Amino acid sequence: MDRADGSGSLVGWAQRAVDKLNKLLLALSILAMVLTACVLTYAVVTRYFLKTPTDWQDDASVFMLIGVSFCCAAYVQSTRGHIGIEVLAAILPGWANRLRLLAVDLVSFLFCAFFSWKSWTLFYEALMEGQTTNSTFAPPLWIPYSMMAFGMSLLTLQLLLQVFAWLLQMKGGNRSGTGASA
Repeated sequence: MDRADGSGSLVGWAQRAVDKLNKLLLALSILAMVLTACVLTYAVVTRYFLKTPTDWQDDASVFMLIGVSFCCAAYVQSTRGHIGIEVLAAILPGWANRLRLLAVDLVSFLFCAFFSWKSWTLFYEALMEGQTTNSTFAPPLWIPYSMMAFGMSLLTLQLLLQVFAWLLQMKGGNRSGTGASA
């Protein structure tokens, strides 16, 4: 029942759950990008034509862009859409390229795990201390910190699942794949 690619295992189940969450977050992020464009357009129109500045649009737009950036990172990783050095994949033998991908995933996992931990501490501090932005609108900083922490945690989980999938492929003797969602 436990297949070498991990699709019948706990890793496969977790990857499918993360994929569903990633697709939901992608749809919400698209909506947030459209909303950000509308907010910024509204701010420009009211400032130019009505001569009334707004004080909330910058914070709202930045918060939405932070959410989009961090909440879509795991989706992009699942498709291997982050910036990569393609020339290495073309010149390395298959086994060396698979090891390179594993090494990159492991180092990325360690970095993202540390970043996630620090993001959660920022979130906690902002929430407990009631930190706000310096603008006159002054929204609470726990909002962008929570999106940053959640997105980085999801990216960390995605990287961990890719490492486990790679290990399952090696255990199963399937050395033709990369061990990651491609």
